[in-house]
Amino acid sequence: MPDTEHRDLTNIRLKELCFGAVRKHFAALGTEAVLDLPTPLMKELLPHLTICQLDELQPVLNQKGISTHSEWVRVLQDMYGPNHVIDLHSEEEAKHEVMRILFPLVFYGFTNSYVKRNIRHLSSPTFLWAAAKCIQHFLLVTSLHKPLQSLTAEHWPLLNLLEKHIKSVGVSQPIDLSKRTTQRGLYVLHRLLDHGVATKLVVHVQCPIVLAWLLHQRGSQYVNLELKTLMHCRKASWVSRATTVRTDGASCSPGLETEDDQGDQVIPCKSSKLDSVSVVEDESGKENSIVDPQVLCRTFTPCDDLTAEPCPWGQITCLKITQCGPDCLEVLYSALPTFFCLHSLSLHSTLTFRYSDVLGLAGALKQLSDSSCSSLTDLCVSILPNTNLLEILLDASPTVTSLHVEIHTVMFEPCFLPLHPRTAESDMPAVLLLEKLKVKVAEVQTDLHFMTSVLRRSPHLTSLHVAGIRLPTGFSQSQLLTTLSVSNPCLKTLNLEDMKLCDCLPDVLNLLGDCKLKELHLNDCRLLEKCTDKEETLQQLVGALKTVASLHTLSLAQNRLAKHVCALAELFSGSSPSSVKRLDISSNFIQPAELLEFAKRLETHRPPHQLTLDLRKNPGDRDPDTWNTALKRLRPFSVLLVEGWKSTDTMVDHISNM
Repeated sequence: MPDTEHRDLTNIRLKELCFGAVRKHFAALGTEAVLDLPTPLMKELLPHLTICQLDELQPVLNQKGISTHSEWVRVLQDMYGPNHVIDLHSEEEAKHEVMRILFPLVFYGFTNSYVKRNIRHLSSPTFLWAAAKCIQHFLLVTSLHKPLQSLTAEHWPLLNLLEKHIKSVGVSQPIDLSKRTTQRGLYVLHRLLDHGVATKLVVHVQCPIVLAWLLHQRGSQYVNLELKTLMHCRKASWVSRATTVRTDGASCSPGLETEDDQGDQVIPCKSSKLDSVSVVEDESGKENSIVDPQVLCRTFTPCDDLTAEPCPWGQITCLKITQCGPDCLEVLYSALPTFFCLHSLSLHSTLTFRYSDVLGLAGALKQLSDSSCSSLTDLCVSILPNTNLLEILLDASPTVTSLHVEIHTVMFEPCFLPLHPRTAESDMPAVLLLEKLKVKVAEVQTDLHFMTSVLRRSPHLTSLHVAGIRLPTGFSQSQLLTTLSVSNPCLKTLNLEDMKLCDCLPDVLNLLGDCKLKELHLNDCRLLEKCTDKEETLQQLVGALKTVASLHTLSLAQNRLAKHVCALAELFSGSSPSSVKRLDISSNFIQPAELLEFAKRLETHRPPHQLTLDLRKNPGDRDPDTWNTALKRLRPFSVLLVEGWKSTDTMVDHISNM
C-alpha cells in the first residue's frame, strides 16, 4: 500500500476513534466543547452521536446554519431498511417520526433490531424525556402494568411532561373496570385527558362500558346508567373504607395510607397506596376497584402535587373508533345529541354496518345538528352497506364540511328512504357546506347518480377523492367530470382512483381548461387503455395540464405509461412551463432505458423549480447500471423517491403491459 493511502487510512481510523470517544464521553465534555469544533468536522461527527445527543445539539446547530435532517433520516433508514422511502423534508418532521416510533417501544419494553443495537443509550431516562417533548400521541397498553406504574412513581415527572405535549390518546386493549391492575391505566387516561391538553381520543377496542367511561363528563351531557351505578357504588365503598383507614393512622393523602406490598411497590409519600382503600369486595366477594377519576387522582397523585380543588374535566373534540360494533354505537346514539364540543367523528367497522346501525347514527347526528351549539364539522364512516346512505348522512348533518365514507354493497338489504323525505315544495335539496369529500366504493357496478347528486349540492367543495366507481358496460365517467366542471368551481384537489377514464379524454381536457386545481391525482385510471395513439393522447393531456397555472402536484401512478413516460418531460418545455413541483409516476412499468430517455429530455427542459419525482415500483433491477445512470442525471434538479424492486414479485404488471 502506498504511503499516502496508508496515512489517509490511518487518519480516517483515528478520526473514527475520536468520534466514538466524543459519543462515549459527551456528558463529561459538555455541549460547548463539542460545539467549538469546526463546522466541517462537526458535520462529520453528527452520524456518530446518539439520538439524545443529536436532539440536545440541534437548536444550537440550527443557529449555526447546520441542519440535522440527514441524521434523523439516517436513523429512520436504519430502522426501516435501505429500500424504504423517507418522504420527510424538514428536520422537525423527521425527528418527530423517530421519536414517535421509538417512544412506545422503549417505554413499554418492546424491541426491534434498532432498539437492540442502541439499547444502552435508549434505556436511559434521558431518552424518554427527550422523546416526550416531541410526541403528540400516547398509546395506552393496559396489559403492561409496570410501565404505567412507573408513571405514578419514579417517572411521575415524565407524566407531567406528557400532559403538556400529548394531544391524542389511544386505547389499544380492553380495560376490565373490575380489576385493580387497570386502575393506573385509568389514572393515566384521566391525567392526559383531564389535566393535560389531549382532546383527541382513539379507541381500538369494542367495549361499550369503557367507551362510556372515556366519554363521561368530557363533552356530552349523557350519563350512562350502568357506569353511574358502578362509579357511585365503588366510590361509596372507597369512602367507607377510607374513613376506617383515617381513624387507624395518618396518610400521605387525605384518608389514604401508604403501606407497601409485594405486588405493587411504590415510593412512600410519593404515591399513595391502594391496598387498603381501592380494592373492596361486594357481597359476593367479587373484586370491586375504584373507577371514579376524581378518586383515582387523589389516590395516585403525589402528595406534593395534590390540591383541595376537584379535578377538571377535559373536552374530547375528536373521537375515532376503529372497531365500532353495535354495542358501542348504542353508547354513541345517546352521547351524540349533546356532544356539542365534538368537531370530528370517525367510525370504522371491520364488518359492514347494518342499515339499522347507520339510520340510528343518522338520527343521533340529526339531533346534534339541530342544536345551534353543535361543532361537528368532520365525519368519517366505514363501511356503509349502500350508496344511498351517503346523502342520508349528509342530510342528517348538514353543517359537516368534511365527509369520508367507504361503501361495500350488501345484497338483499332493504332499501330505506331518507329520514325526512322531501316534499313537493322542497324538490330542490338544500345546499351543503361540504368542502372535502372522500368516497371509496367496492361494488361490481355503480350508478353515478349518488355522486353527481351530492356534487351538485356542494358548490363550496375544494377537495374530492373518489375511488372504485365502476359503471355498467356502455357507460362512461363523462357525467361525473361534466358535473365537476359545472358545479364545483372552487375545487383545489381532485383525486380520481381506480376508475376508467380512457374513454372520456375530452371531458378531462374540458375540466382542466377552466379550473383552479393545485393537486391532481389520476391513479390507476387506465388513461391510455385501448387508445389507438397513446403518445398523442398523452401529449394532449400534457398540453392541457400546462395551462393550469395553479397546479403544483400531479400523480399519474399505475397508468401503465411505460415507454410513453417521455412525453411528460414536455410539461416543462416552451415559454410557459408547468408549475408542477411534485410528479408521481410510480408503478408505471418504466424500464431503465425509458427512464434514461426521460432524464435526457428533462435535462433539456429543466423544471423551473426543484422537482420531487416519485419513481417507486418501477423495474429498475432489469438493468441496474442504466437505471442508476438515469437517477444520476435526474438528481441535480430532482428529489428522487425510489426503493428496491423485485421483478419476480410483480409479474402481473409485466403481463399487463405485454
